[in-house]
Amino acid sequence: MAGLGVSGCALTLGRGASSPRRPPAPAAASRFTTAPVTASRTTTTPVTASRTTTQSPLAVAQRTHEYPTPAPHQTVPGGWRSPVQAVSVFADTYVNWTAATVSVRLRALAEVSVGQARSAMSLAAGETARDYELRRGGIANSGTVVAVAAVRGAANEYAVVTRELTTATNTSAYRGLAPTWHVSLATVTRVTGGLWVLSGWQPEG
Repeated sequence: MAGLGVSGCALTLGRGASSPRRPPAPAAASRFTTAPVTASRTTTTPVTASRTTTQSPLAVAQRTHEYPTPAPHQTVPGGWRSPVQAVSVFADTYVNWTAATVSVRLRALAEVSVGQARSAMSLAAGETARDYELRRGGIANSGTVVAVAAVRGAANEYAVVTRELTTATNTSAYRGLAPTWHVSLATVTRVTGGLWVLSGWQPEG
C-alpha cells in the first residue's frame, strides 16, 4: 500500500484504498532516545539583489486585517541519533497497522514529529478514528522498508521505498491483492540534543 495519504475524508490505503502507517512500537524503543528535547530554531535572513522593504506587524495588520503571530514552538519527547534511523523507524511504523491500532499509531507519530509531518499525522489520526468502513472491513496493512536514500541536491530530504500489502478480514475487496512498491519523501530536522525527527512526510506513489 502506498502509505498514508490524506485525500478527501479518508486515508489512501494501499494506493487504491485507505491506509496509514503505525507509530513507534515497543520494538523500536531501543532505537529511540527519550531524553526531552525541543525543536531547534533556525533563523534565515532573506537576501535580495536590490532594496529590501521591511513592514512592521502593525502595517501588515492594517493591510491584511490580520495580526501576524509567531508559529507555536513545538516540542518532541525524544528523537533518533541519525537521519536515516529517524526516517526508517517512522516509515516502518507508518506502513504497519490494523483498523484497531491505526489511529493510536498515527497519534504517536505526530508526537515524535514537528511541522508538516505532525500536522499530517494528526489529521490522519482524526480521520481514521471516524472511518467506520475501515473498522467494519477489518482492514490492515503490513510492509517493510526496503530502502532509504538521501535525495541529491536537497538538504535533509530522503526517498523511502516500501513494499506493502493491504488485507481485510471482513471484506473480499482486498482478496488476492499482491504486495506493491511505494515511494515517500521524508524531510528531517535536527532538534536540541543532536537528535533527529521528521518535519515532513509525503507519499509520492
